[in-house]
Amino acid sequence: MAEIRNCELCGTPFAPRREHARFCSAFCRAAWNRRHGSGTPADTSALGWSITAMKDTIARLRQASGWDAADGFAVISEAVWRVTIVDAALMRSHPESYSQVLARQDPGQRRITEQTFAGLRFVRNRMDYHTQPADFIQPLDPGPGVAAWTWKPVTTPACAVLTPRGQDWEMTRHRAYQAQLAHRAVGETFTQATAFLGIAAEGILSRA
Repeated sequence: MAEIRNCELCGTPFAPRREHARFCSAFCRAAWNRRHGSGTPADTSALGWSITAMKDTIARLRQASGWDAADGFAVISEAVWRVTIVDAALMRSHPESYSQVLARQDPGQRRITEQTFAGLRFVRNRMDYHTQPADFIQPLDPGPGVAAWTWKPVTTPACAVLTPRGQDWEMTRHRAYQAQLAHRAVGETFTQATAFLGIAAEGILSRA
């Protein structure tokens, strides 16, 4: 059975076409945005703090060197969490601003951006519940800092317990992980992700 959600504006049940879909139509999405404007001061303040925490975590990851595997896994796991939290907040509360920044990229870069975030969501959803950080991350020891550690390729996930739509999303995230994260340095992934999120949030925070 396909997943059914209720539209956050009108309450109409609908089958979401995207993982973070909140509205049954473009009309409802636009109406919700007009009603809520650019977000309340509390919303934008929370976004600002989230952006700051994300950047601080990525800075620690880039500077980390000589760390053992446990410490490296911990800061990478935190970075995954921080980045995906900001990404989800922008997609849910500021979808127009997010989409505009995405639309300004050329098609090739847009595909890389979308797959990078999908791959990070795959890591977030499975880490701690289904797999351990060591199953995703290849430390370099001895070698350069944590940012140079690489993402491991991973096998196809077992997702039979999910709805058909949930299975499609999980497999899409897995393919994105394999395409944009596997074999690449974790620092490269987070640099791309935070650069995009910083641009997407800049206009929202400046208006606030």
